[in-house]
Amino acid sequence: MAPFKPAYLETHNRGLLKEKIDQAYEILKACTLCPRACGVDRLSDEKGICQTGEHAIVSSFNAHFGEESPLVGNHGSGTIFFARCNLLCIFCQNYDISHEGQGVEFSSEQLARAMLFLQDRGCHNINFVTPTHVVPQILAALDKAIEGGLRVPLVYNTGGYDRSETLAILDGVFDIYMPDFKYWDPKVAEELSDAPDYPEVAREALKEMHRQVGDLVMDEQGIAQRGVLIRHLVLPEGLAGTRQVMRFLAREISPNSYVNIMAQYRPCGRASEVPALRRSITDEEYQEAIQMAHDEGINRLDERKRVFLFHWM
Repeated sequence: MAPFKPAYLETHNRGLLKEKIDQAYEILKACTLCPRACGVDRLSDEKGICQTGEHAIVSSFNAHFGEESPLVGNHGSGTIFFARCNLLCIFCQNYDISHEGQGVEFSSEQLARAMLFLQDRGCHNINFVTPTHVVPQILAALDKAIEGGLRVPLVYNTGGYDRSETLAILDGVFDIYMPDFKYWDPKVAEELSDAPDYPEVAREALKEMHRQVGDLVMDEQGIAQRGVLIRHLVLPEGLAGTRQVMRFLAREISPNSYVNIMAQYRPCGRASEVPALRRSITDEEYQEAIQMAHDEGINRLDERKRVFLFHWM
């Protein structure tokens, strides 16, 4: 079997990566990277909902062992946490990062060095956490990191609120997509993230991601090389719409979808504003969610519960 090569190497060698960088930065002039479509000139450091101008803000980067097993392996997933967010869920467990913007602005050179540092640490991949609003900055840094010898897969670790048009630019760049599918009901999405179009957007985003990379494929050691890994956080009182999400994945994405049904919801941020969110989920609610997945034909489930390990700069 030929050794695995990340898709971005061929894209770079064919001269297509620079075209993608130019295309992405052009969007920043009147930003419509994400469905918020703020229209601000981020190249002039104007800021919209994500409160991010020309440069990405990095909160932390290090080997992370709390991700799904196919990403972690023996040496960890090389996570780069970006500050700010385009979705801004009121219950975010990283509220100080996503809402308050804790972090430092990075140039493309600094971001490239962080990627190479993580590879040198032995990380199995570079895992960009909350990348939606900084796609151009990631692409520019990737170009420099490739010249420095980057060769591990890239993970697009997103809340799922991504325009399919922006994702199309990333075709041939990311081998692994890891989207959330947070809510099925537009009313819930509006109340918890001020994004009533979230369910529709997430469905189209997942279709585009799967079109590009397919179902999750792992090597002989069980390390992810390519494909889609979907996360679904179980919320109290069925707010996430688990059955409908699983039915969609089985029928319109793939019955072989690799899904992590997550049990770690706890009240954070402004969760107390919604009565149903003032408590953690029960074991019964979690087990019901697992059963719903099986009932709807999703059986390829991640069995490792996530833990949270943060390494601050």
